Amino acid sequence: MSSTEPTPASPLRIAQLANLVGPVSGGMRQAINSLGVGYAEQGHERIVVIPGEHDRETETEHGIVVEVGSPKIPGYTYRLIWQPWKAVDVLKRFRPTSVEVSDKWTLSPVGRWARRRGIGSALFSHERLDRMASMFLRRQFGVETVIGGLNRRLAQEFDAVVVTSQFAADEFANTGANLIKVPLGVDLETFRPEVGTPDDDGVLKLCYVGRLSHEKSPQLAISAAVEVHRRGIPMRMDVYGTGPDLAELQEIAEDAPVIFHGYVDGRDEVAKRYAAADISLSVCPAETFGLAVLEALACGTPVVTSDRGGARELVDNTCGEWAYPDPISLADAIERMRARPVAETRAAARARAEQYSWSRSVAAMLAMHARLAETHPGRDR
Repeated sequence: MSSTEPTPASPLRIAQLANLVGPVSGGMRQAINSLGVGYAEQGHERIVVIPGEHDRETETEHGIVVEVGSPKIPGYTYRLIWQPWKAVDVLKRFRPTSVEVSDKWTLSPVGRWARRRGIGSALFSHERLDRMASMFLRRQFGVETVIGGLNRRLAQEFDAVVVTSQFAADEFANTGANLIKVPLGVDLETFRPEVGTPDDDGVLKLCYVGRLSHEKSPQLAISAAVEVHRRGIPMRMDVYGTGPDLAELQEIAEDAPVIFHGYVDGRDEVAKRYAAADISLSVCPAETFGLAVLEALACGTPVVTSDRGGARELVDNTCGEWAYPDPISLADAIERMRARPVAETRAAARARAEQYSWSRSVAAMLAMHARLAETHPGRDR
């Protein structure tokens, strides 16, 4: 895996492209925005190409946002750019020095377009398709073969593949990909312990922050909380987020004290919700990173997670617990976390989060983009 260092000396023109980014989306949108703002603040040009209800172009202080009119995915609020040539038309006008593609499906042809144009390209791998497909199909047979073939093709089409964890990197083993590991960061000013504290009323306060859809495993988090309630432990779980699985999750919760608050707008408000919890649950075993984990830790809130996946790499034994991804095992982990000294674990959580700054992530990504621009001068520039 390549290392990434020095900051580029000359201005770059970076194009970021993504699907599944919308008004109520979470981690990927946050990652793209935080990196892009960092690019702009370092003096580089930036354009973002995402799906929208209509074709629209907006000038912002941190670059140009181009929305390509796209249909919604059935059952979701997300949109998908079905016609990649529309995104390519935008790139032709912008003439980037490099492209950063956060999509493995309809936008993957951008890698081939960039290669023909002599433009450097990077695929940002935000998800592990093999694990996600296995979760949805409830089987592994045949999945690894199909996804393995797709990943080998992607490795050939893009000059670099950016991964955020070793778990994410493992998907591209034996594909020949030029892997660059860049852990994401957290806004340490917005997410901090001072924005709130849990009430000292003897009730264990759990929280889940994230999309309420199958690939994030909210069912597992709710089921673990229900198991804690079944054991007679005074508790309350606050769920922040929206998605297609809400009705199913409400059924799982039954009469347990689980409160569904819906989508919380504003990062400051999200930080307050994290800080008011005793423990945050981020238990998806297929998560490639886990921005929700870092945000909770930055607020001084310890985390219970699965014993596998990228989120597990963010939590150590000073600030969290982990277990096999089933409700009983995770409830045991919650009980272990509950029994630990509060002041000590909250201080350790913050210290752990401070190891992950967005400035470090931005510097690593800019170093990669500078190398891509240097080795791919482009036909039209």
